[in-house]
Amino acid sequence: MNIDNLNPKQKEAVLHQDGPMLVLAGAGSGKTKVLTSRIAYLIDNGVSPANILAITFTNKAAREMKERVINLVGYDANYIQISTFHSLGLKIIKENYEFLGYDKNFIILDSDDTLTIVKKLMKELNMNPKFYNAKQIRNKISSAKNELITPEKFNKIEFDSQIVTLYKKYCQKLKQGNSVDFDDLLILPIKLFEISPNILESYQERYKYLLIDEYQDTNEAQYVFSKMLAAKYKNIFVVGDNDQAIYAFRGANFKNILNFEKDYPDCKTILLEENYRSTQTILNAANSVIKHNKKRKDKNLWSNNDIGEKIKYIKTDDEKAEGEFVTKEIKKLVNEKKVSYDDIAVLYRTNAQSRSIEEAMLKANIPYKIIGSFYFYNRKEIKDLLCYLRLINNPKDDVSLMRVINVPKRGIGNVTIGHITDAAEQNNISMFEAITSGKELAFKQIIENLQKTCQNLSLTEMVEEVLEKSGMKEELTKEKTLENEIRLENLEEFKSITKNYEEEFGEISLDDFLNEISLVSDVTEHTDGTNKVSLMTTHAVKGLEFDYVFIIGMEEGIFPHYNSIMEGTNDAIEEERRLCYVAITRAKKDLWIINCKKRLLYGQTQCNAPSRFIAEIDEKYIEQNKQTTSLLNKITTKFNKKEMLNKTPTNYQIGDHVKHIDYGEGVVVNIDKSLITIAFPHPLGTKKFIKNHKSLTKVD
Repeated sequence: MNIDNLNPKQKEAVLHQDGPMLVLAGAGSGKTKVLTSRIAYLIDNGVSPANILAITFTNKAAREMKERVINLVGYDANYIQISTFHSLGLKIIKENYEFLGYDKNFIILDSDDTLTIVKKLMKELNMNPKFYNAKQIRNKISSAKNELITPEKFNKIEFDSQIVTLYKKYCQKLKQGNSVDFDDLLILPIKLFEISPNILESYQERYKYLLIDEYQDTNEAQYVFSKMLAAKYKNIFVVGDNDQAIYAFRGANFKNILNFEKDYPDCKTILLEENYRSTQTILNAANSVIKHNKKRKDKNLWSNNDIGEKIKYIKTDDEKAEGEFVTKEIKKLVNEKKVSYDDIAVLYRTNAQSRSIEEAMLKANIPYKIIGSFYFYNRKEIKDLLCYLRLINNPKDDVSLMRVINVPKRGIGNVTIGHITDAAEQNNISMFEAITSGKELAFKQIIENLQKTCQNLSLTEMVEEVLEKSGMKEELTKEKTLENEIRLENLEEFKSITKNYEEEFGEISLDDFLNEISLVSDVTEHTDGTNKVSLMTTHAVKGLEFDYVFIIGMEEGIFPHYNSIMEGTNDAIEEERRLCYVAITRAKKDLWIINCKKRLLYGQTQCNAPSRFIAEIDEKYIEQNKQTTSLLNKITTKFNKKEMLNKTPTNYQIGDHVKHIDYGEGVVVNIDKSLITIAFPHPLGTKKFIKNHKSLTKVD
């Protein structure tokens, strides 16, 4: 292989043979190139492709990595396991399902399915939906699983006994239905390795060389999973950037990358600091912001690119003026510099900010797309079709049955479904097995007939058969409406998906197809068309890059978010600062930072101080004129907390139950003058707030 196109530090990482290695790769420093080149180097030096495991965090990243490796090593790339943690977990479970007590045709539940189960269990346990939030409970369960906290240990960190009971019943329900959720794809392999050291050793022998991308985004389960696989040979090569760790809210623990050298004392560490993406001015601005974080490994991005234009800081009157300014600048770029819309992005901290910028784009007739907010697989008709396919594959799937037993309408109401549920629970059987009469029996016969007729059909033919025999197509063609036409078009588009799978995998089974779909259905983005300005949150932009970037809403309480300010901890602000660092380093040529004197957000007019992160950028990197100079001089890290407080004080006592708008229910454990400390269930822990903060309400 040719390594002449690598810089000295990249070469050093690629040529590392055995033992642990940590590669701290700054934004735009060519980490994917290092990973793929290292794989090629290992194969060139006698390592069998079948002994190499490369893990990344998205299916898209895994596909791109595989394509690059194919270009480097050719056909041998097909023997390398390049996948996400979840895909690898699924592979291991499928190879060992009997050891874990599952049938071969187990199903994977997505987030909507698990929410349905939680709601059903809440009803069984008589939990008041006005007091309990089903999504919050589902998220608590997911967090507990990713922290490897079993139902038996859950009561040690959750003070609500009903939620503890629900978690236990939730796990029982999944096992009873021969189903797993996404979190199980990580924790079941760990369980398997714990109960069978021989099986663990077989995978350690299979995957002697382990490469992990975005290591700073690993959660506890992924961390333990990786450590177990690498324990025998310790050929673990991780790449990441602690300065781009922005997913704590998903359970990611950036301390995993900071502690790598403690986990592997003989590890070698390499810093990739040369950036190939941005101008030096943009990198200098990013460096000057992130250096204010204390919990990090120090590195300094630099580039051989041009110095570039200074960053433009603009303060507008309100969110409408903000939108008008952005659209005016975009039109200048397109009309005067002949820039493509595809090369432009507008970033914001919260989804709520998209409304005003969308309105501005529409008024200015600028084509745009919102990244990460619309999903093909979440459309109702697609979910319905998938549930039919899942029922054909596994009639024990109660969640799918409940969704489509009356789709299209067959006169099967909630009372009937309740009777079926009761019969199933009393006899410890599935709902499908409990159906013996009535209109529901006709539905059962439809599924049984489809099981027979679909045995010798291709996936695409199977989909057509389901659409015909279920009555879905008939219902949508009865009445000619625009909505029905769109739904039919979407169902037709689904056939394009099955055809692509057939072309890629040949005679793929329904079981394998559903597993593949489950792995992408929660993350597939809908981004129709090309040559459009990209609008997205600062979280959604990670991994992307654009020539021209506008960051709007750079204000205290928005960016950094008011939750991080009110928590009063350095950790929360440092995560926001890392998010700002990610946003800045997305820009290749030009960057605009914009805020408002006042803005209407969440139905309220806010007057926020400029973001502290602007003040952290060295003035010499910001375009200087009379307006920006006076603005920079006024920026402080002070935040107008009065606007976030209730006018009428609340009298709190230790032991009081309170509810937070984002964190849910907690208990007051300490009161210190104007601050109260609240203990929230795991994994949130204790957080401090000003007593009368609007996000808090006392629960009587």
